[in-house]
Amino acid sequence: MDIILMENVEKLGKVGDVVKVKNGYARNYLLPRQLGMPATEGNIKRIEREKAKRLAVYEAEKKEAQQLAESLSKVSLTIAVEVNDQEKLYGAISESEILEALHAEGQKVDKKSLVIEKPIEDLGIFEIGIKLHPQVIAKIRLWVTKKS
Repeated sequence: MDIILMENVEKLGKVGDVVKVKNGYARNYLLPRQLGMPATEGNIKRIEREKAKRLAVYEAEKKEAQQLAESLSKVSLTIAVEVNDQEKLYGAISESEILEALHAEGQKVDKKSLVIEKPIEDLGIFEIGIKLHPQVIAKIRLWVTKKS
């Protein structure tokens, strides 16, 4: 049976894809959960129109995210921490500390959107990523200094 996917289904396809599945899988899983609909001519035309609208919205969101990324790239954060005799931090810089510094700069960022490649456990300058869109990641500079 040919089915048009209404939502992303792992290991099957993305929204708007026409996939061939077994009748039982379609009747018992995809259709009752409204994850797909039968692939008739009318449904295919409707999905194509919706796909065009969704693509326009996606591009608008991407453009907005790029503009926000440009403004965020100018942001430079400084976090002062206590260190021991060997200039090592007593712990690592946490995501919540970075978020607090961002909020102090007037930027609203969700904790889930922070992209930290490795724990920050030293003094220095680091680049932190902020995922604003699936294709847009803003980079900000984080200065970790010792508290005087």
